Order: sequence, then C-alpha cells, then structure tokens
Amino acid sequence: MHPSSPSTEVTATEVPPDDPERGSAPLEFILVGLLMLVPLVYLVVALGLIQSQALGAEAGARHLARAVATAGDTADADHRAERVLDSVVAEYGLDRSTVVVDVECLPAGGACPRAGVMLHVTIAGRVSLPLVPPVLGLDRIASIPIEATAVQKVSRTWGDGT
Repeated sequence: MHPSSPSTEVTATEVPPDDPERGSAPLEFILVGLLMLVPLVYLVVALGLIQSQALGAEAGARHLARAVATAGDTADADHRAERVLDSVVAEYGLDRSTVVVDVECLPAGGACPRAGVMLHVTIAGRVSLPLVPPVLGLDRIASIPIEATAVQKVSRTWGDGT
C-alpha cells in the first residue's frame, strides 16, 4: 500500500474556519425539506378530504335513489329520503348547508316519482379546503364543488300499496 502524498491529503486544519459554506448543508436541507414537505402534506390532506366528501355524495345519491324507488308511496319516499340524507351527511361529514338534492324523473311530465320511470338523483355540494379561515368569505372562495348522480328504475307497481 502506497502512502498518500501530502499534496492530495486534506485535513480539517486546512479548511479555513471562516469559510461561509461551512455547515450550511444541514440548514439548506432543513429549509428546502420544509418548503417542499409542508405543501405536500397540505395537498395530501386536502385531496383526502375532497375524496371523502365526493364518496359521500356518491353514496348519498345511490342510496337516496334506491330508497325512493323502493318506497311504497310519496310520503314514504319523502321520509326515506330525509333519513338517508341525514345518515349520509352525518357519516361522511358533509356540510348540510351546501348539500343540494335534485330529483327528476324521465320521461318528464306528471308526478315524480311515479311508477315505471327512471329516477335521476343528483347530490351536489362544496368542500371547504382545510385551514382556510371563514374571514371575508375566504372559505366559500376556497372550496371545491362536488357532484354525484345515480339512476334507479322505479317499479311499475310503485304506489299501488303492494
């Protein structure tokens, strides 16, 4: 083994103690790490919240359409719809003030729901982004719209009491 030449060997005493680059790598790593990590964590939390609310709207539309289509009459359909909507809002944490339910029947004309129609249920709402304060309406501006639609065939015997 050859001893290293003194000209290529670097020792700690050769680095000047007042070097401005000395010790800055850990600081740069922490600073850049925080600048990239905080937005990434916020993005993951926001997307998780939006996905949860979107799944809630989809489940609500599907269950609401099924509950109305299998009801015996209009009063029973209204009661079932309210119970399903209350349950979905509580389960998925939807903001009840932003939830809009639209029920329509195809073909149009006549009462809705009625026997033999296709029942279209749409649930729409808004998801407020996390950590946005409700100051000056920022929570309404920084919100994401969600919407889900479900279709259910209403039985030909609907409303006959059978």
